[in-house]
Amino acid sequence: MTDMETAAAAAAPATTATTATTTATAAADAARDEEAVSRFVERFAAQLTEAGMQRMASRVFAALLASDGGALTSAELSLALQISPAAVSGAVGYLTQVNMVSREREPGSRRDRYVLHNELWYETFTRRDQILTLWEKTLRDGAVSLGPDTPAGSRIAETAAFFEFLQGEMLGLLDRWRTHRATLDLS
Repeated sequence: MTDMETAAAAAAPATTATTATTTATAAADAARDEEAVSRFVERFAAQLTEAGMQRMASRVFAALLASDGGALTSAELSLALQISPAAVSGAVGYLTQVNMVSREREPGSRRDRYVLHNELWYETFTRRDQILTLWEKTLRDGAVSLGPDTPAGSRIAETAAFFEFLQGEMLGLLDRWRTHRATLDLS
């Protein structure tokens, strides 16, 4: 049993469902190279950080993504990432705010589990589409305020047109993804 599973087993109430889940997770983890998993988590987290996400949020997100259940407690995250519970709390606060994870109460416990959303990437890009709509409207208003014949007004109008184009393409892309996802064998 890995350190993460040991912490989870010690923290969880002794129920048949918890025991079955822990046993299934232990079997899956026995086949995995924990060092390789840790390297993946840190590598992907570094790439997310480089793209602009907060460092601890990147690490927590990558650890959740790499967990079989897509959910871990603060203690499990602290142990896996060798960070403080306060660092986990701050990272989860950010990830919750941007709707990448949610908190769920463990049945029969006061502990929270941090859970990745189903269809995480689809939902993230759908929300991004809503932001693009807001930006596009604000930019169009700005172009009118600055005057369409001014260099700044023209530049802002072009930016608004880009976001409008991107939004239309994104909707088609997300539809194509759903169709493609249905053909994948991702059990």
